Amino acid sequence: MAYRPLYLRPHDVCVALQLVISPKSSFRSLAERVGLSLGEAHNSVKRLQSAHLVLPHRREVNRRSLVEFILNGVPYAFPGELGAETLGVPTAHSGPAFRDKIAAADIIVWPSSRGSERGVSLVPLCADAPTMPEKNPRLYRWLTAIDVLRVGRAREKALARELLEPEIRGSGPDLFDSARA
Repeated sequence: MAYRPLYLRPHDVCVALQLVISPKSSFRSLAERVGLSLGEAHNSVKRLQSAHLVLPHRREVNRRSLVEFILNGVPYAFPGELGAETLGVPTAHSGPAFRDKIAAADIIVWPSSRGSERGVSLVPLCADAPTMPEKNPRLYRWLTAIDVLRVGRAREKALARELLEPEIRGSGPDLFDSARA
């Protein structure tokens, strides 16, 4: 049998972040919190282990590597592409951590009939992202910051890095708390 490499998928970023938030989660809980099937949550952890973002044979996140990947790799591996105007859930600089810090004429949203705002569409890293404001607020805030890295300008990206890095490393206070709307 030939070796088949495992390639990361965009929703694997969501799984890794959820493992940072709740490291002792069962696969069932992980799947529910991120909006994946149980099998896909398991496959996602396998891919994250293959990429050395999660330690082998357990579900412990290699935080240093994850921070490096999110800050430097995600914008290139999973670039954001802005689309047509639609109804959706605010993300990127329109999200809760940034809306008071970044003045922008446009609103960026994840397309969703659940959304409350009209704006330029951006496909999220995980399909269930539009449910995150109610279901998983911390993951929602982190995903909006990652979207800033995917589509933002230099100043916006610097702010996103400043907010994300200590949070994912677990080395600082929840800086997003002060940015909640």
